[in-house]
Amino acid sequence: MRVRLQKSVPIRIRSEIMIKGVIFDLDGVLVSTDEMHYQAWKRLAQELHITGFTREDNRRQRGVSRMASLEIVLEKADRTYSEEEKIELAERKNGYYLELLEEMDESSVLENVKDVLEKLKNGGLLLAVGSASKNAPVILEKTGLMPYFDKISCGLDTTKSKPDPEVFLVAAKKLGLPPEECLVVEDSAAGIEAAAAGGMKSLGVGPFYQSLHADYEAPALCKVEDWESIL
Repeated sequence: MRVRLQKSVPIRIRSEIMIKGVIFDLDGVLVSTDEMHYQAWKRLAQELHITGFTREDNRRQRGVSRMASLEIVLEKADRTYSEEEKIELAERKNGYYLELLEEMDESSVLENVKDVLEKLKNGGLLLAVGSASKNAPVILEKTGLMPYFDKISCGLDTTKSKPDPEVFLVAAKKLGLPPEECLVVEDSAAGIEAAAAGGMKSLGVGPFYQSLHADYEAPALCKVEDWESIL
């Protein structure tokens, strides 16, 4: 059953299993780096003379690994690339992205995220990040979010991309919890699918929350008024 949350409508359903840990995706859930990713991929596409790389293409890259994101860019290429070339291209894009990350600070944290994290920690929940990004530790440090999290699972720990549940299963294992005692907070369809595949409940947030088919839905973390009903 999915429950949709509007600004002033609390959740009306309780989980059958007590949730002891919450695993958060990073981009689009805790911080806003979508524009940085888009600009970095667009720069790479232009260098490869790939035309027509759009924000819709960029939306398809949400929640998936760097190499899987590269494949989306190369769908519009007029030639094929070897695995060695793809690795170089992915690293080149990451270099462009890291240049943009230099300007990142606490202003990149989404509305009231720190208040939500503090509330959950004070409630005795274990918190983790489950992100495909290998830059997750850097982003957490630059935005001041690192102290809120007990564990981090990111692209440095995994080999499979969402919708494979690996990144969330690694996070649950690091927290010392079985998957069914974890809630995943995501803003991408691939992430919601990964949560379900891993046996975890999900909360879908972000501009496309109504199309994610999560167990629970809200426009943003700060719009969830009744966490107790989920947990």
